[in-house]
Amino acid sequence: MEQKFEWVSKSELETVDFASTLAEKLNAGDVLALEGDLGAGKTAFTKGLAKGLGIKRNVNSPTFTIIKEYMGRLPLYHMDVYRVSEEEEDLGFDEYFEGEGVTVVEWAHLIQEQLPEKMLTIQIFRLGDSERRIVLQPSGTRYVELCKEIIS
Repeated sequence: MEQKFEWVSKSELETVDFASTLAEKLNAGDVLALEGDLGAGKTAFTKGLAKGLGIKRNVNSPTFTIIKEYMGRLPLYHMDVYRVSEEEEDLGFDEYFEGEGVTVVEWAHLIQEQLPEKMLTIQIFRLGDSERRIVLQPSGTRYVELCKEIIS
């Protein structure tokens, strides 16, 4: 049975802090699939991950470059696959998924076939101007335990 964990953020700052707490518990090779409409807060969530990984650089969406790398406690590989077409050849995503850092994939459903079996899917839904519902769907025991740890 698929488990889901939910949390409601009242502000962008709360979203950043939640993601930062999650990031402190991430390991090399962890993959996060980040879903949400435009303006839902995917970039704010990723900024929180960067904060929790000790990354000092400003994080913004890699819309036109597909992948941006940031160095911290672990490298953060921030992907935006919105503009990747299905017929494009293999872009080497698996090298990142199995790499030394944490991979965050925005619009991950667009490369579903290339995603690892075990990962954490994070959906962000707008509830209002600043309120967001964050739904975590873990695939794999490690991610289930991680969700239980951060949503108590």
